[in-house]
Amino acid sequence: MLLGLALAPPLVQAWSLNIAAASRRVFLHVGNGTRDATNTTINRVEVTVPGAALASGAAQAMTTNSTQSTTLYGDGYTTCPTPASQILVGAAYRRSNGGDGPASATLTVTSPASLTNAAGDTLPFSQISWTVSAPGSSVPNVIAAGTFNGGTLTLATVPANTYIENCHTFSYANSVLPAAGTYNGRVTYTLSSP
Repeated sequence: MLLGLALAPPLVQAWSLNIAAASRRVFLHVGNGTRDATNTTINRVEVTVPGAALASGAAQAMTTNSTQSTTLYGDGYTTCPTPASQILVGAAYRRSNGGDGPASATLTVTSPASLTNAAGDTLPFSQISWTVSAPGSSVPNVIAAGTFNGGTLTLATVPANTYIENCHTFSYANSVLPAAGTYNGRVTYTLSSP
């Protein structure tokens, strides 16, 4: 996902589905995607801060270019009803009943220390955070909300033969005064099971 330069009230809900045991496999979905094919789409999350609001400390809601509103696993339920302001994140870990791998997989997100503009100016990635939700779900949150830290954050542990997902809504803290420009940076979501 590419972030450019959230504050919705956090709803701590997610979807968690049991999936059939089978040969070992991980499945990760962030933003637009397809269920059973490799997808190289990189969705953008961005905000334009009005001049009068710069460095005011008033958090700025971010928008996305995602169009993915429905789950890619299971029944096609609308998990993210407003994809223009949400990114759908889903992860599945499958293994055989004989236990052909670890009992769980780990979902992480990694960010650089800073976003940069064309002039080389920087803006701390820690200015960007996210809340999580899955409207209508009664399942407790299984993918964490947080703030990028210029390193790797663990978002969830995915038990064997389970699929989890929720929506991430991003915001820019707007508590620093950056040099003028468009700042870019890329975060990487990873699902791994050694």
